[in-house]
Amino acid sequence: MIWTWDIIRRIIEVLWLINIGFAVWTVFRSRRDIASTWAWLLVLTVFPYVGFIIYLFLGRQLSHDEIFAIQTEQQKTREQFLSKQHELLKKHDLLPSEDRKPRARMLTELNLTNNDSILTFNNDVELFIDGPKLFDNIIENINQAKKLVDVEFYTFYDDELGNRVLKALEDAAKRGVKVRVIYDASGSHGTKPAFFDKLRELGGQAQPFISTSKKYWFTTPRLNYHLHRKLVIIDHEIGYIGGFNIGDQYVDKSKKFGHWRDTHMRVVGQAPIMMEVRFAMDWNTSSRKSHLPEYEVDWLKDFKLKPATNESQVAMQIVSSGPDSQEFAIRRGYEGIIAGARKYVYIQTPYLIPEPPVLEALVIAAKSGVDVRIMVPDMADHAFVYRATEYYAKYLTANGVKVYKYDNGFIHAKTIVSGSNISSVGSANQDFRSYSLNFEVNAFNYSPELTAKLKAIFEEDLKKSTLMTNEYFDKQSKWRKFKQYFSRLLSPIL
Repeated sequence: MIWTWDIIRRIIEVLWLINIGFAVWTVFRSRRDIASTWAWLLVLTVFPYVGFIIYLFLGRQLSHDEIFAIQTEQQKTREQFLSKQHELLKKHDLLPSEDRKPRARMLTELNLTNNDSILTFNNDVELFIDGPKLFDNIIENINQAKKLVDVEFYTFYDDELGNRVLKALEDAAKRGVKVRVIYDASGSHGTKPAFFDKLRELGGQAQPFISTSKKYWFTTPRLNYHLHRKLVIIDHEIGYIGGFNIGDQYVDKSKKFGHWRDTHMRVVGQAPIMMEVRFAMDWNTSSRKSHLPEYEVDWLKDFKLKPATNESQVAMQIVSSGPDSQEFAIRRGYEGIIAGARKYVYIQTPYLIPEPPVLEALVIAAKSGVDVRIMVPDMADHAFVYRATEYYAKYLTANGVKVYKYDNGFIHAKTIVSGSNISSVGSANQDFRSYSLNFEVNAFNYSPELTAKLKAIFEEDLKKSTLMTNEYFDKQSKWRKFKQYFSRLLSPIL
């Protein structure tokens, strides 16, 4: 057979058609939103063959045998609380008197129905926007622990701060405290399993989250699904939740980012128990592959909801979301806050790549006279992500939303505050990844006092920020605008 250019061209055309056919079959066989579907079709068709390798490790969805588990008895206990709270909501008798307003009631009902998020009371909250102070407090609390320390982070680096935290965990394990650590292997790049060897020798336990475990990279090639939660639970009664990770850059020791501006909460009360239930499900999911003991929350049956004893205490729901669920709980919670806003919505996020429902909710709010303000970084930590952020910032600015660049370092906070008593603090950004791909957890709060504090923090940050205007975007180069438009095409899978 003589290989002519005509034959070679025909073979390439046939292979290209086969590639397109496989691309369509591969993407449409899984349930996805339209934007993600088209983004993956773009990758698979523009990058034939190589695109399938990318999809193998980044695009495949989780199967049913990898979603979270909680023991039957624990689930029955949760269902009892859920049933009781649904009854109380019908009687308008759930939130403290100062918080018992239509918006708060609607949001609690949404989170309760959509995510089984039990509303807790008697929560004393301390806010941290400074990394060194936060981790000094966490380490001090670990050093005082008597029963249990659970730690769950996207990033746990083997650096100065990471070793300080690890030393406190090792000392706790040496005292007989039950210590467990879950970390994301991809987010903790450079941290080897041996980093936790001494902790294990002292009786503690540490394991990577199953979707990013390097040990199972071939049998579980789903590197796109990151454990992005940031939780610390101590002795069933102290909980930390927010945006900080464990690493030197988070305590202002990075030349690239400088000051790291983030938000975290220390919660003492009932909400840490719900954080612990979240940790238990994450632990049990990962331990199925590592053969470590499952986490038994046997004391949950003795948990009783107590009404708030004073107005300074915070009513709080711990809401989680991830690719294991199609309820998009945190995203819908964000939508609920924005859609219900009457006067203002203030948002801080390092990545602004909202899905269409959130994007349009922001525009509708702004065009309805609501003061919508969003704060993003003035520098990139991921090139494509930042250009996509600029694209959406430009769109929102053109539609009446005020978007600010934070000029005093890198803002990594994931907060939203609105009205007199509604706020959210946690790990979820305003982007496709946090809405659908990452495993996230947020605290939705109902408290006039906490809302006022978060609003004041935002307004203080405004003094160190620059408003992005239509003129600002018009002056950008054509090349920069092209990068923004191109990055936007890939935004559903960034």
